[in-house]
Amino acid sequence: MRFEASEQYAKALKSGLKYQKNALTQGTEPYPAVLDELEADYEISGRVDLGVLHIPVELIVGTRSAGRTAALAGNFMPLLDPDTEFAAKWIRLCEAHLEEGIRDPIQVFEFLGKFYVQEGNKRVSVLKSYDAPTVAANVVRVMPARTDRPEVQHYYEFLQFYKLSGLYGLHFEKAGGFAKLQAALGMTEDHVWTEEERRSFRSGFSRFQEAYAKMKQQPATPAEALLVWLQVFQFSEIKETPMPELVERVAKLWPDMKLQSQPDAPAIEVDPVLPEKDKGLVSKLITAVSQPDRVRVAFIYGFDPKISAWTRAHDLGRQAMETALGDRVEAACYVAEDRDYFAAMTKAVEDGAKLIFATTAPMIDACRRLAALNPGVRVFNCALSQPYTGVTMYNCRVYETKFITGAIAGAMTRNDRVGYVSSYPIFGEPAAINAFALGARMVNPRVRVELRWSCTSRDCADELRRRGVTVISNRDAAGPDADPWDFELGTFMENAAGELVPLALPRWNWGALYEKLVRSAWKGSLETGPADKAVNLWFGMDSGVIDVELSDTLPDGVRSLALLLKTGLQNGEVEPFRSRILDQNGVLRCDGETGLTTDALMQMDWFCDNVDGAVPGFDKLLPRAREMVRVLGLYRDDLTTVKEEKQL
Repeated sequence: MRFEASEQYAKALKSGLKYQKNALTQGTEPYPAVLDELEADYEISGRVDLGVLHIPVELIVGTRSAGRTAALAGNFMPLLDPDTEFAAKWIRLCEAHLEEGIRDPIQVFEFLGKFYVQEGNKRVSVLKSYDAPTVAANVVRVMPARTDRPEVQHYYEFLQFYKLSGLYGLHFEKAGGFAKLQAALGMTEDHVWTEEERRSFRSGFSRFQEAYAKMKQQPATPAEALLVWLQVFQFSEIKETPMPELVERVAKLWPDMKLQSQPDAPAIEVDPVLPEKDKGLVSKLITAVSQPDRVRVAFIYGFDPKISAWTRAHDLGRQAMETALGDRVEAACYVAEDRDYFAAMTKAVEDGAKLIFATTAPMIDACRRLAALNPGVRVFNCALSQPYTGVTMYNCRVYETKFITGAIAGAMTRNDRVGYVSSYPIFGEPAAINAFALGARMVNPRVRVELRWSCTSRDCADELRRRGVTVISNRDAAGPDADPWDFELGTFMENAAGELVPLALPRWNWGALYEKLVRSAWKGSLETGPADKAVNLWFGMDSGVIDVELSDTLPDGVRSLALLLKTGLQNGEVEPFRSRILDQNGVLRCDGETGLTTDALMQMDWFCDNVDGAVPGFDKLLPRAREMVRVLGLYRDDLTTVKEEKQL
């Protein structure tokens, strides 16, 4: 036993000297951190005796005072020669650990989630040399006063989580991580963990850490990486999946872990597919191979086309795509029963689909899971501003059509007031609202835009009319079969006789969009998607995917203006946001010289100074709108979602 303990000291000493040498070379501290020195930089509000706890050894990072730090490197490995008194005591403790284990609790202080040893430095050193997971410790918590320092704010978030879970060892760089983890595990925000839940989580998280450690780089903390995992897979799958397969699944999600670990919003590549004569984005992102003779494409619907105008529009687009491509494409439709999107997608893959088009944004989690498990399948999701790799997003630049309809509304109003009925407070929608407001102001500098939200009330247009607003922009036409005389759609006017007159109607041509995507995929491999970029295809009027239908009732001058704007948008000569723009708070958002980047347009969360209205809170939304806002909402990062199935 003595020989083994001496050998262990020799190994630990070698590790300590190596750590010290590397630290000195890199100009970092070679010894354990000292709590007395750290406390001096904070205002301390008090101390709390937590009693004896089993704490993670890896979170023991320093000592209470500087008295014994010279004997230990920063990794708590010894630095003194084997013939010293320190080494002799270390070896005797090691023998005790090998014979019966170290049982007496050490004395530690906990500060900002880390532990600092008051008594038991050598015991910690021995345990760390054997990679022991936990140690019994009498813990005193040092409470920093509440301030706006990020580390203090994060610590108080941790305290709330610890009160519920009793867990140490989880670290998030971004605020809100603990609440999101609680929700991602299927628990309500006030759920108190049972001992069984704690044990289950510890074992699963330990296994996940083991798989994550096998990545060459760890761009996120293990806890943050786990949050990404829980967006795609169940927690229970960590324990059920063999380690080689678990490592493989973690590797597939690694690009998302890297993107979401960035301090700011992940960069999203936005590049619409080019016309058929060019290669297009999908082909540029992947290696070209020979084109297949025939490809099977699957469309995943949330509702039956017979009862959903949105689904019917995509289904008509599917039919138009099939007509255009003929026998080179075979398309099939799958309606997700009980919103089990993943089951519908899995059935499509089993039937031989190589391209998947998921037609609503809430399908994103199922898309990501399918893409991770089926690398030979290209997955597309009709959504916008999604910071995920492996799934390509697609949508339309609605703001371009709204700039035209805004100019029409501004020219046709009789009282300098126009109404705008928006759908959801989601990414891309503020750009549409502001483009409408800018178009209206372009022809009428006095115009005010009264903003309403159909996701909070079912009679927005009628309410605006009762307030004396005579020109209103209502919902858009999702597909080619929409009736332009349906006054629940498009921009319309109430004339002096009280009659409703249509003015203009934005339309989406999903058939043209799907034809472009399938043709572009033909030019490259169907088996490889973007590996490390979040790609959002945002189609504008130059692509033929979106357009504005003008009413015959428009005066000639207004019609001519609308046609000029349409031509300018199609050829790139008109940019709606190339003007001097102040927001509602008087902040200069654009100087008129450079316009706004595509990413700024997509991520826009403010309104022009001639817009009267605000983003509705989540509690104000109608129930049917909440799923969409959780996925694409402007404040989605502040929301937590409890999944239906408890995962522990």
